[in-house]
Amino acid sequence: MPINLFLEMMAVERGASRNTLDAYGRDLRDLQTFLARRSVTPLDASVDDLRAYVGFLDETGLSASTAARRLAAMRQLYRFLYLEERRSDDPTVSIDNPKRGSRLPRVLGEEDVRSLIETAYDGEDAEARRIQLLMELVYGSGLRVSELIGMPLSALSADRSTIRICGKGGKERVIPIGRAARAALEAWLPLRDGLVRRPLEARFLFPSRGRLGHLTRQRFAQLLKDLAIRAGIDPERLSPHVLRHAFATHLLDHGADLRAVQVMLGHADISTTQIYTHVQAGRLASVVDTHHPLAQERRDKTTQEEDR
Repeated sequence: MPINLFLEMMAVERGASRNTLDAYGRDLRDLQTFLARRSVTPLDASVDDLRAYVGFLDETGLSASTAARRLAAMRQLYRFLYLEERRSDDPTVSIDNPKRGSRLPRVLGEEDVRSLIETAYDGEDAEARRIQLLMELVYGSGLRVSELIGMPLSALSADRSTIRICGKGGKERVIPIGRAARAALEAWLPLRDGLVRRPLEARFLFPSRGRLGHLTRQRFAQLLKDLAIRAGIDPERLSPHVLRHAFATHLLDHGADLRAVQVMLGHADISTTQIYTHVQAGRLASVVDTHHPLAQERRDKTTQEEDR
C-alpha cells in the first residue's frame, strides 16, 4: 500500500513522532476513501481526481487550516511516490492551495483561568491532585498537549525545578517549573505511585491503564470540560490548546520578552509566536477605545448629536 510505505519512510528517514504519523495516516486515509468512491487508487488517481478531492474538502465545511493540512499530506505522498518511481508524475504540482484565513487564537481571560485553577483545588484525592498538576503545567509552562500527557518521569530535573521536553522535530528545550506547579507535583507523586499497575505505566508522570500507558488527549480534554462546567465557564471555550494560548498571551501582557516566550513554547520560527502580539494589539485597541479620554469625548459628542 503506498500510504503505508510513505508512513514507513516518515518514521524511519524523518523520525516522525507517533502523533505525526497518526495525523498523516488519518488525512491520507480520508483521501484514499474519497478516491475509492471514484473507483481509483492513489497510484492511478488523475489531477482531476485530486482537484475533485480538494473541492470535496471545501464542500464539507472544513476549516481552511484543516483543508490545507490535508492537501499538504497529499502533496508529500505524491512527491514520495514520484521520487520512488511508483508514479511517473506528481499530479499535485498543478493544484492550488486553499486560501487560509488569519484567524487569531482563542484566549481565556486571566480571571477565567484563575477561576479554573481555584476550582481544580477543590479536592485532595488522586483525581483532584492530577487535574491540579495538569492545570499548573499547561498554563504555567505552555506545554503542547502531547508533551504534557506523554511526559516521562525522567523529564523532571532532580530538584523538580525544570522539565526537559523533547518537542517537535526532536528538539529539546528546558522549561522552568513555577512554585505552584512544584507544590502540585509533590502532592501528586505519592498518589501517582499508588496508581501504577504495569511497567509501561511506570514511565509516565500521568499513567493510565490504556494502551499507551499514559493519559490520552481525549481524556484530558474531557477533564477540562468537566472542570469548566464546575467553574461556571462555557466548556466550548476551553481546550488544552486554548490554555497554551493563554499562557503565551498573559506572559506578553505582563511584559515578557517575545523571544523568551518563543523558547518556552518551542516554536522554531519567531513569526509563529508573533501571532500573540496581534492578539495583544486587538485587546489594546479595545482598551484605548473604551478608556482613552479622547474616545470618551467622541462618544459624548456622538450622543449629543443623536439627541438633537
